[in-house]
Amino acid sequence: MFQGDCSMNSTTPQLLNNWIQVQSKLKKKLVTEDDFTWKVPTRIKGGDEGAESCEVLKYIGGVDLSFSRGDPSVACATLVVLELKSLEIVYQDSCVVRLSVPYVPGFLAFREAPVLLELLDKMKACSHPLYPQVLLMVDGNGILHPQGFGLACHLGVLANIPTIGIGKSLHHVDGLSKSTVRERFEMDGNSSQDIIPLIGDSGQTLGAALLSTRGSSKPIYVSIGHRISLAVAIEIVKVSCKYRVPETIRQADIKSRQYLQNSRSIC
Repeated sequence: MFQGDCSMNSTTPQLLNNWIQVQSKLKKKLVTEDDFTWKVPTRIKGGDEGAESCEVLKYIGGVDLSFSRGDPSVACATLVVLELKSLEIVYQDSCVVRLSVPYVPGFLAFREAPVLLELLDKMKACSHPLYPQVLLMVDGNGILHPQGFGLACHLGVLANIPTIGIGKSLHHVDGLSKSTVRERFEMDGNSSQDIIPLIGDSGQTLGAALLSTRGSSKPIYVSIGHRISLAVAIEIVKVSCKYRVPETIRQADIKSRQYLQNSRSIC
């Protein structure tokens, strides 16, 4: 799949204005509460009423892109689905593409979402039995974003599936910064905490900084993508981490790098 030349010169003020309008339109469809029928296994163990009559969350998905070192316009997009209990891969698909849209901070979705949506649509079109229950973790932010609508929100709304944003770095949004997060972890009473809510100057909770593994000093930043609450998003992320990032994101990254390295042609 070729999508033309990738150049910053292609980003004009008019294009940026169009992107802002698209984000604003899609943002109106955003759902920030739990909107699904399944139950998270850890909650069932805690004795949720009616759990026996509900479907248990069994599968979680992840998406990521890896870029060619020799040509940053060439990327491999990968979708993986893992069984939640074992964290083993039960489905994967990849595609190498040439991207025409440059990376612009705050507008990552317009560069990466189209190819990721193709992978999701392909899985859905094949009537794959795992698709209806996929909860997707995205290597990118959700509402923890300058416009309050990052890649995880964009994908979630367009694919109409629950999504969670997983950021490895923190946008400076609403007064939040890496230094303020670090200070909050080091405050008296927080030294033993592994989760710090990310509350901006406006008073809005935009996500959470999570030290996902014991002894970790680098948090990941979890935020709502679509159709899931922050509390449940954190719960799912915690049970899906073997290392710093959730296994869905880690495996999507590994598989995309491997596929890109082994691929000899652009699909």
